[in-house]
This record gives sequence, C-alpha cells and structure tokens, in this order.
Amino acid sequence: MRGGFLSFVPGSDGGGEGFDPGVFETLARIESGSFWFAARNRLIKWALAKYFPDAKTLFEAGCGTGFALTEIQKSFPAIEVSGADLFTRGLEFAAGRLFPGTELYQIDAARIPFKDEFDVVCSLDSLEHIKDDEGALRGMFEAVRPGGGLLCSVPQHPWLWSDFDAQSRHERRYAARDLKQKVERAGFSIVFSTSFMTLLFPAMLASRIVWKLKPGREATSEFKPGFINAAMGAAAAAEARAIIAGARFPFGGSLLVVAKKTIP
Repeated sequence: MRGGFLSFVPGSDGGGEGFDPGVFETLARIESGSFWFAARNRLIKWALAKYFPDAKTLFEAGCGTGFALTEIQKSFPAIEVSGADLFTRGLEFAAGRLFPGTELYQIDAARIPFKDEFDVVCSLDSLEHIKDDEGALRGMFEAVRPGGGLLCSVPQHPWLWSDFDAQSRHERRYAARDLKQKVERAGFSIVFSTSFMTLLFPAMLASRIVWKLKPGREATSEFKPGFINAAMGAAAAAEARAIIAGARFPFGGSLLVVAKKTIP
C-alpha cells in the first residue's frame, strides 16, 4: 500500500512525549550515510539470519522512517515484513521506502493489538521512548508466535544520560541487567546479548561530557555524514565483524538482545 497505512489510533503527529515527529525528515536524510545506523543494521541482519533462519514474517514496532525495515526487506526478500509507528510522518517516509504493498500500521507500541501473528518482532531503539516499556514488551511477546522471538536494541548505561537523551525524548537508558530482567518478565528467554559501539565508547563518553558542558546541540548531529563519520564507520564495521565472529562486549553505547518465545 505505497503511500498509505492502516490506523489503529487517532492521528498522532502532535509531538507526543515519546518522540518529536519533526525529526523524521532529518533522519530520513542522514540515516543512509551514518556509521551508527549502518553498524546496527549489520548486526540486526546477522542476528535475524542466525537465530531466526526459518522466519517468514517480521514486524517492527516503532519503525520510524522505515530505514532498518527497508534494509531487512532487501536482504531477506522471502520474509514478509510489516511495521508500525505512532506518528504518521514517520510512516509516510517508510511507505516511500518499502516495497509496494508492505503493510504499515499507525499503532502505539505500548498497545500492540496482535496475538501469535509474527515470527519475529523488532524493537530497534524505540523501547527507550516508551514510558511503559514493560507493557510494550508484553505486547511484543503476545504478538510473536511460539518458537519466534524478539530483536531489541537500546541505548546503554543510565549514567551516560545527557541533554542528548532529553532532546531525543528518551525515557531512560538501560543497564544490561535491567533490560534482561524486563525482557524475561515479559515471557521471553534470552539467547544472545552483547553491547556494541564499544570501540567508539571513548569518543561517545567525550561527546556526552561536551553535551553536559554545552547543551543545546541537535541530537541528530551525532549521526551526520562527514570525515569523522567515515572514520567511526570503519571502527564500527570492524566491531560488528568481531561480534559476528563470536566476540562479546560487556560495555558500549548500545545494547543488543535476542530473545525467543519458547514453545510450551
């Protein structure tokens, strides 16, 4: 349904607490050239192939502009993908990127209306925007078929909180143990977990110090293309290759968790 989507909630582009819909246009412009999105997509596609090789359906809760979903769709054309976001502006960008006929829904990720519907549900840096993150995880659990599972990435380390997070309208950053407990309380069994953006952690820490000293920069400025972006991209790509080869990192700017809904 290129250009359209199904709505489960009233029109919601008024700048809700969880996200600023005005950011979607900037994101749509810079995502394809950003080292951060490239590294995360590489890990997500690897995890999907490794842990859910028989997946036939995939749903992304909080798909935003559809950048990650588009990359998944291109790499796994046999998987029927669909996505949802609270904001119509993000869905408009997603509808223009995804294959014609891809189903998109306007849904509050804290109230997913599906049950036993998908082989895989993705929550890619969206959970931190939701006040009731445990309610959202329970909804994701209900939406997954037995034997399927969850791919989830979030920003890590509460002590890294800065004006960047406030401007991004995050509700929280996650400690690894905290996310693990919440995912398990929702009913999932964790099969894989690692931090990433570890090699770039010193640069990220320095950036957060700058945010504290000089607040007010645009949050999306950290993802914009350029020489520094290219250098960081090489480091992030090397780290992703290491994780795919078996390395696991105990700390980093982000956290990736893969979990399954075990068959009773």
